[in-house]
Amino acid sequence: MVDLDDAIVARYESHGESFEILIDPKVVQQMRDGKEVDLIDHMVIDTIFKNAKKGTRASEDKIEEIFGTSDAVEVAKDIILKGEVQLTTDQRRVMQENKRKRIIEYIARHAMNPQTGGPHPATRIETAMEDAKVHIDPFKPVEAQVPAIMDALRPLIPIRFDRIQMAVKMSGDNYGRCFEDFKGFGQIVREEWQSNGSWIGVVEMPAGLQTEFMDRINNKTHGEAEMKVLKGKR
Repeated sequence: MVDLDDAIVARYESHGESFEILIDPKVVQQMRDGKEVDLIDHMVIDTIFKNAKKGTRASEDKIEEIFGTSDAVEVAKDIILKGEVQLTTDQRRVMQENKRKRIIEYIARHAMNPQTGGPHPATRIETAMEDAKVHIDPFKPVEAQVPAIMDALRPLIPIRFDRIQMAVKMSGDNYGRCFEDFKGFGQIVREEWQSNGSWIGVVEMPAGLQTEFMDRINNKTHGEAEMKVLKGKR
């Protein structure tokens, strides 16, 4: 369980009643991002409070009435997902910064510059977000915040989400070395083996990954692979 000094209060109000738990702030973000967690390890105590600071416990009858269960972990999940969280200034700053970095990484991996057909560097996206004064919600999932952020970035830099198809030709030996990379970056949409044992395929991936993909494959094959971007897809 988490130490009291590191915990925050999560509160849910319904039918004139207040229900609170003491919880690790990191797990709140994880749960709201849709991740599975062992919640009991992140609670100070498996107790539902009416007022956590005073140590006043909520009525078990009211808990059962509002949540349909008296299981503290199940009730805590509802409180985290539906309620409000009280963060200190430092906690909010750290969580916002972590979420900001994840959003930048996500956009850099999936977006492209339609003027050049290439990806935007993460530093360019970061600068544009700062110029646009983008607000980051520390608890809202990354993908839920990205559409509004993309709208804010478009007046500042040419950017759109796109996917590209990369034609690749390599020897059979190199194919074995690179197969896991093909799956990690995207998916093979077409492939065929040549009579000389070489492999030709088309790998589809987010546009922002093309430079990293080409660097990885060139490194694995010592520059022997042939690669060419075929097209982008909106």
